[in-house]
Formats: sequence, C-alpha cells, structure tokens
Amino acid sequence: MALSKARKSVCLFRGEEERVLTQDNTIETSLARLEDSLNYRFRNRELLRSAITHRSYIPESGQPVEDNERLEFLGDAVLELIISDLLYKRYASKYKEGDLTKMRAYLVSETRLVMLAEKLDLGSHLLLGKGEEKCGGRARPSIVADAFEAIVGAIYLDGGFDEAYGFIVRQFEDLLESAPRKGLKIDYKSRLQEMTQKRFHALPSYKLIDVEGPDHAKRFEVALFFEGREISRGTGKSKKEAEQRAARLALKNFEENLGKNGFG
Repeated sequence: MALSKARKSVCLFRGEEERVLTQDNTIETSLARLEDSLNYRFRNRELLRSAITHRSYIPESGQPVEDNERLEFLGDAVLELIISDLLYKRYASKYKEGDLTKMRAYLVSETRLVMLAEKLDLGSHLLLGKGEEKCGGRARPSIVADAFEAIVGAIYLDGGFDEAYGFIVRQFEDLLESAPRKGLKIDYKSRLQEMTQKRFHALPSYKLIDVEGPDHAKRFEVALFFEGREISRGTGKSKKEAEQRAARLALKNFEENLGKNGFG
C-alpha cells in the first residue's frame, strides 16, 4: 500500500514537472516570436516575460514570476520623456509649448498605444489568468496599453536609454509625422475618458442642466460628474460643444490637483 502511494506521488510529481516544462517551452517560443516583432533581443529575457505578465496570472502560475505593473510605471515615464524629446526636436521651432503638450497627449494616449500594440500582435503573447482570459483580457485596451508601456520599461532596463529611444522611434515614426495634423484637434471628452479609465478605472458622465434662448441661438449648459460628484460645467451653442468645454475644465482641474491624487 505504501509503495503504491509512493509510486502515485512520483507519477503526480512527474506529471506536474512535465506540465511546467511544456508551459515554459510554450512561453519561451512566444517570447522569441515577440522579440522578432519588437526587433530587439533581450539580454535578460525575464524582463520581457514580466512585461507581458498581467497580475491575474500570478496566482495561477505556480512560479516566482513578477507582474508588469512596475515596468508599466517605468515605461510610462520613459515613453513620455522620449516622445517629448522627439517632438521638441521636430516641432519646437514651429509650435508653442501648449501645442507640443497636445501632440504628446495624442501620441501617448491609450488609443494610440493599443494601435501600436495590435501591430505587434501583443495581445496574443500576454500571460493572463483564466478568468481574465475568458473576459476578453487579450483585447482589453487598458491591459494591452499597459503591456506596451511595460515593454518600453523592460527595453530601457535591459538595453539602456538609447535602445528604448530607438524602439520608440521605430514604433511612432508614422504617428510623429501626423501629430501636428491630428494631435492638435484634441477631443477633450475622449482624452478625459482615457485618463479616468486608466487611473481610476471609472468613466465620467454628463448631464444636461439647462437650455435657453430662441431656436436659432440656443445656449446649452452641461454638468460633468465623476463618481457621483460634479466636477465642472460647460456651456455652448450645442450640447456637444458644452460637453467638450466641461471635459476641458475637468482635465485642467485634474492637472492642477494631480499631487492631491485626483480632482480638486
């Protein structure tokens, strides 16, 4: 009986060992393909593995793996610095600081990062927990955009600033060319939504407060709410214009109170 139990334990151990080896081989193959897409070879491939690891994967992995949240934090800062440098070198002689800021916001927005991630087929390489996988995590914009920023952070740590710079130039070349044309047409509602979704995992809402004036000259007033609290109001000749103005004020409010962890 004891011998039978021992054999069973050995078989279970070998089965688990084979499962882990198969899983590791699959991940290594995925990492190699991703390196091809990135056009960058990691000296420390564990950095790349961490960059594609969502926190939902950790409890199920059974291995000492680090998720990508800290790399995303670093990559976000590196990306913003390099994009700022690229914009300054290309456009500082033609555009004011405010316009450069708008172009940067356009380039590093979640929408643009997701677009670049899709070109790399990044979603197919992500390590996700089973629950997140079933809920469509591979296509979730916030997860994919965070992973892209984490990869920037991983390349920076692995190869230094110059390698990260080169990677960002390759990825953003076409977007940089169109930044003045598209980036200066800021959609404040979309920008606010991306910001609140990324930082707070919540969305703002809008409520029409008042409409006054004759049909040919109506004036709309809209209030913007976030998590049940009124943040700003905007007025305009249309409801859409009023919402844009309310969103612009909310963004300004947020930027002024960033050190206080949110809206004032």
